[in-house]
Amino acid sequence: MLVFVIPLKSPQVSRSWERVTKLFERCIKSVCNQTSPNFRVVVVCHEKPKIAFTHPHITYLKVNFPPANETNPVAQGNTDKGRKILKGLIYAERFYPTHTMAVDADDCVSKKLAEFVNRNSNSNGWFINRGYKYQEGSQYIYLKRSNFYKMCGTSNILRYDLNNIPEQAEYNRGYGYYKYYIDHEQVRNILKSNFNAIKPLPFAGAVYVLETGEHLFYDSKRLKFNIFNRRLLRKSIINEFGLYNLSSSVLTTF
Repeated sequence: MLVFVIPLKSPQVSRSWERVTKLFERCIKSVCNQTSPNFRVVVVCHEKPKIAFTHPHITYLKVNFPPANETNPVAQGNTDKGRKILKGLIYAERFYPTHTMAVDADDCVSKKLAEFVNRNSNSNGWFINRGYKYQEGSQYIYLKRSNFYKMCGTSNILRYDLNNIPEQAEYNRGYGYYKYYIDHEQVRNILKSNFNAIKPLPFAGAVYVLETGEHLFYDSKRLKFNIFNRRLLRKSIINEFGLYNLSSSVLTTF
């Protein structure tokens, strides 16, 4: 059983809650489009978004700790995200997961993930080495051939016990307490040093959506595209990742 954990920012700190909601609805549709029914989704939020999409495998877990503030937007935002991921991971235990995956609420994932995890349930887990970059509204998508996990938070699938969940979780701690859940690019090396190495996922596992206007950390280098990695956003990619144009409520092909 694979449990996806999606931390959703609060309306109070969103530049556009309407935009956040649209991005999240596309994300959750993508996550729930798995080819195997053996998955669950835990969405951790301050306020449940108003979307038309529903699915019996989704649980909305509302939190009551204060949302991030504008004192230090990146640090505060990461702390809020870390708190929500930890909360979701603890809640996920009731589903008896073999593995969990944190998913950023504006990204899309392959529909093959749950089926792959079910077939390899004894594995330590995987990091997404190969994935896609997508600039919102484009008719093209770009293949990131390696090191995808270093740029995108939707990148690690871990055996449940390797999440290093504390015996008594504390939610009033700062950024450092949650670094393991937030610093996605470090997880691979940490687990390797502890003799629990995870493997590269053998297929492109996620789409990192750029220029949403809601990222905590913006790095202009992530927008650099290699024309040799450019692909038309064809129906096969749209169907696998659920990546439709946000200006439309239906899948769009090019």
